Amino acid sequence: MSKNILITGGAGFVGSSLAFELKANYPQYEIYCLDNLKRKGSELNVARLGKAGIHFVHGDIRNKEDFDVLPKIDSIIEASAEPSVLAGLNGSPDYLMNTNLFGTVNCLNFAVKNKSDFIFLSTSRIYPIKTIETLNFDEADTRFVLSEKQAVSGASEKGIAEGFPLTGARSLYGTTKLASELIIEEYREFFGLKTVINRCGVLTGPWQMGKVDQGVMVLWIAKHYFKKELAYIGYGGSGKQTRDMMHVKDLYRLIDWQLHHIDEINGETFNAGGGVQVSTSLQELTAICQKVTGNIIHIKKVKENRPADIKLYVTDNTKVTQKTGWKPEIGIEQIVEEITAWLKEHEEALKPILS
Repeated sequence: MSKNILITGGAGFVGSSLAFELKANYPQYEIYCLDNLKRKGSELNVARLGKAGIHFVHGDIRNKEDFDVLPKIDSIIEASAEPSVLAGLNGSPDYLMNTNLFGTVNCLNFAVKNKSDFIFLSTSRIYPIKTIETLNFDEADTRFVLSEKQAVSGASEKGIAEGFPLTGARSLYGTTKLASELIIEEYREFFGLKTVINRCGVLTGPWQMGKVDQGVMVLWIAKHYFKKELAYIGYGGSGKQTRDMMHVKDLYRLIDWQLHHIDEINGETFNAGGGVQVSTSLQELTAICQKVTGNIIHIKKVKENRPADIKLYVTDNTKVTQKTGWKPEIGIEQIVEEITAWLKEHEEALKPILS
């Protein structure tokens, strides 16, 4: 049975990766990728999408008229975003707000018009910074670790669960995504949409154009590959900041299940990430990068923290695993190996962007 699926932000890392996987697994589906190509490197995906038989639409979710060229859509995967946690903090927040909040409203209105199912990619950054920073943690040799005993609901040694408190500041980026979540729930209740929200941890994999403030794993690997300098920023310059990582193919497996079982999970919100099993500190990631690339580079130590930074975030996947059977499968070293191989294969095109 054929489906028409719209992926917003469809030339970006996450959107295009989901599109390629969907088309490979369901060649009868018509996949439409809407993107404004603002992100540096996203233009490299346009030819790749066309070659795979995926429809690229050059448009912007901020402009509701840009949806007019699309056919009737069965399912929308809302993967568009200004994804930087620092966005809007050092200047005007207009683009951030208009994309991450009002753009989502345009997507929802289009979904109502088409009676489309709606899968929203949110972020772990909806959780307040100061509350995360007050969690009990232990300092191991190479990383920060959540302690077994926690006074905050939704927190444990397994990570952060959906019941974590939402009161407090979280960055303008996180706030726009949380506001979108609230609006999605209203559209589900009052317009009858079928919706699912995924609060994703750090996503990574080949074809991500990593920067300091977003896509840090690819950035870390690329700097090792191209023999450039890096820095441990904040927390005394220790490099013990720890995050879980989720390969975009693991995300695809979850989205695939949700697309085809949305009646079973309509209205649900899930935390989805690598979990403790697929987590790493910067210090540990450095060692793996050295092993895989064979390069040792200079890493500066900057003791002062950046705005909106946190020492530790790991996803508790208990709910999503119980509801869907999904759990991440691709480990840290395999991720580094895949990204390194991608850098080697496309070195000429990627060097101006990632070095």
